[in-house]
Amino acid sequence: MVQHLDNEQKDRLIASDLLISVKSAVRNYSCAITEIASPEVKSMLKRHLNDAIDFHEDVTMYMIDKGYYYPDDIEKQVQIDLANARFVSGETVRAYSQPTPFS
Repeated sequence: MVQHLDNEQKDRLIASDLLISVKSAVRNYSCAITEIASPEVKSMLKRHLNDAIDFHEDVTMYMIDKGYYYPDDIEKQVQIDLANARFVSGETVRAYSQPTPFS
């Protein structure tokens, strides 16, 4: 479905998907830690949680550096998220240059 995207657009979408996935991993590890009775398993999950948190920071910083993610500018981030959704759904690639209700 994303064959019509150029490499930068694909990179942006992959990075966004990766960020969503790592956020999910952090939540899942956190929930699992609260449910586990075994100290050994809990310790292992805590290590994985810390690794996931570190990876989340790496992905976030990569996206900020590339201009793919604006955690401090919600209006701009909403515009980018809507454009990503348009790309994935097959709508026009001009979505990034079109004004949004926030512009």
